[in-house]
Amino acid sequence: MAHGNHGAHHEEHHGSLKSYVIGFVLSIVLTVIPLVLVMNPLFSKTMTIVLIMVMAVLQFVIQLFFFMHIREGEKPRWNVQTLILGMVIVLTIVLGSIWIMTFNV
Repeated sequence: MAHGNHGAHHEEHHGSLKSYVIGFVLSIVLTVIPLVLVMNPLFSKTMTIVLIMVMAVLQFVIQLFFFMHIREGEKPRWNVQTLILGMVIVLTIVLGSIWIMTFNV
């Protein structure tokens, strides 16, 4: 059975080589920084952990925007808003759990 809409293919959004290279380089840098922080005790333990967490969040954002193309698509604003809402919910659960485990001793 033949389909009538052969020309109505959805275009796939792919990044350019330049955007992939930028994302890759940023990912490498954001991976090396925590390694250097751990190998060379430049800061206190708490500050090192905070910096590693910040690098992890930045790595997550870089992955989403450069490799998962969260900005592209029919409704990119809705994609980002949904992602932000999901992150708020996850952070609320994680931080709430840490709060309860810390102060419920």
